[in-house]
Amino acid sequence: MKKLFSIFFIALFAFVSAQNNDSKETANRFFYELTFKPKKDSAKLEKVIMALDIVKDKSIYRDYTAIGQDSILKVQFDAMQKAGVFKDLSKSFKMPKFSEKIVKTYPDMKMQYIERVANGFTPMNLGYTETIKFDWKISNDKAKIGAYNAQKATTEFGGRTWTAWFSTDLPFQDGPYKFSGLPGLIVKIEDQDKNYSWVLQGNKQVPNWEELTYMEKLSNVGTKVTEMPREKFEKTFNDFKKDPFASARPMMTQEIMSRTIPGMDGTIGDMMKKQEKMYKDFFNANNNPIEISQPAPEKKKK
Repeated sequence: MKKLFSIFFIALFAFVSAQNNDSKETANRFFYELTFKPKKDSAKLEKVIMALDIVKDKSIYRDYTAIGQDSILKVQFDAMQKAGVFKDLSKSFKMPKFSEKIVKTYPDMKMQYIERVANGFTPMNLGYTETIKFDWKISNDKAKIGAYNAQKATTEFGGRTWTAWFSTDLPFQDGPYKFSGLPGLIVKIEDQDKNYSWVLQGNKQVPNWEELTYMEKLSNVGTKVTEMPREKFEKTFNDFKKDPFASARPMMTQEIMSRTIPGMDGTIGDMMKKQEKMYKDFFNANNNPIEISQPAPEKKKK
């Protein structure tokens, strides 16, 4: 049964992010509506809510989808475990649009980019760390963005030209995705061609904040992130996207693959095929990345 639950987790682990500890503190959670163009050759736009949680010594940016439905999944998964009968939770689990998690530490603003991949039946955190020095050009242009008085700034990043509006009403030198370094929180930012546009929609305080969701705790990934240079990270993650079950497949004997699962239609093999399709559909849904070019790797000092 434990191995079957491990197989089930392969279906969910890449779509909820995990790292660090469960220390209880109050977080400032900022909600950004991200409007983006997932396909390079299509004008179709999609929208999703992203969350930026700011605590004393860091910020955490991620898709809010998994966080928002955490309590529902907890109830359903607890019932499934208690009954010892599987249920296809993918039918009640809304898929996020983005799987990455970005942690910025204060005050150095060192940024850690994290994705989750499979190591056999066990999910693991894979990431790289970088410190980005944005070359912001602050103008005198001012505007009201939502409830906040904001000022305009521009920069070049990831092969795109970005226009940001920041507000000193919110004393955080932070923003969505990797953006930071202005004298106030970024309340709106978009690239010149409007492939990606974040607009602050609201914020609230989250008392007794925990970084890990229930599903993250249950999957027992822990706090460890396997760090590597960005170039190696990109190759490793791209290999995973092409074949998400590469590390688990050698463990799946024909006898295991042909087993049926109580409470679910089909065999373990059928479930894995369904999960593989879900993964590939997820990763293939976006071929228009935020960063269309990457910084050159730092040369090692002699």
